[in-house]
Amino acid sequence: MSYSFFAAIFNVGWAATQVSHMSMVNCITLNSTSRAVLASCRNAFTMLANLSLYAVAFVVFNIDTIRSGINVENQYRWIAFLSIFIGCCFAGIFHFGTEEPRLKREARENGNARVSWAYWFNKVLYYQVALVYVLTRLVTNVSQAFLAFYVINDLQMIQSSKAVVPAVIYISSFLVSVLLQEITWTGQRSKVLYSVGGLLWIISGAGIFFLPSSMSSFMYMLSIVIGAANALMMVSGVSMQSFLVGTDLNGCAFVYGSLSFMDKVSCGLALCILESYESFPGVSNSHHPSFHFSVTRYGLGLVPAVCSLVGVLVTLCMKLPDPSFTPLSDTLLA
Repeated sequence: MSYSFFAAIFNVGWAATQVSHMSMVNCITLNSTSRAVLASCRNAFTMLANLSLYAVAFVVFNIDTIRSGINVENQYRWIAFLSIFIGCCFAGIFHFGTEEPRLKREARENGNARVSWAYWFNKVLYYQVALVYVLTRLVTNVSQAFLAFYVINDLQMIQSSKAVVPAVIYISSFLVSVLLQEITWTGQRSKVLYSVGGLLWIISGAGIFFLPSSMSSFMYMLSIVIGAANALMMVSGVSMQSFLVGTDLNGCAFVYGSLSFMDKVSCGLALCILESYESFPGVSNSHHPSFHFSVTRYGLGLVPAVCSLVGVLVTLCMKLPDPSFTPLSDTLLA
């Protein structure tokens, strides 16, 4: 019960941070390419933060090699303390070193009215973007939740693979996020890149679903593809939200907040449903004893692949507006 209480507090704080940070992107610039570049940069640093946690854990685990139960508990406690300390340092730098974006100041000074919630509910594009974003988060969150269990229980890989496979995914996602910053973004290009990422996840999901433990080394190749697919889907999915917001800066917080709420509810329900079947043993294949179906295979292979397919289909039906080009020098200003 106490763990659930603190987890709820964490998610409230994380939601407030995420919504305000993502909304700030739209208040920095009106240029669609600049917004996509900022979203790509944000995703790249998210992957960098995930990798830094592995670095902290590597240092802590190698300082003291005693394997007693109490010592392992202390090691994880130090990892938590160091991670929180590093995060607080960067949060302080952000708060004291970042001014309010110029576009937001101008909108407040000009007395622009706050955009009503009903305004977004009357837009078909809002529901399309919301569905795409929720499906994208389902792909990334559900796959991340079952990844470690899959490589150990299903593929029978060594214990270090629990760290190596996610690290490969993060590095691949980081590199693709950096490359996406060099692209000129339009509504059509966002749809194409999202579709490419979705197709890559469908291929990866099929490979994960049918991969036998005797061919577990192929998981590292699939990890590279998954990392690229995650970056393509997340960056293009967030850029679609920017196209939806457009110049309605006083309503962007509601867009990101409502989509984040739907994302968390849907992910929670999906994980709850999948975990409810965890107690049932996998169904072994009589011809191939090393291959069996399990909840982790469905959670890591089938569910993300299906969500990616639906997301691609919804994306193809979208009509994203292409806002007029605004010079970078006039918009990318704080």
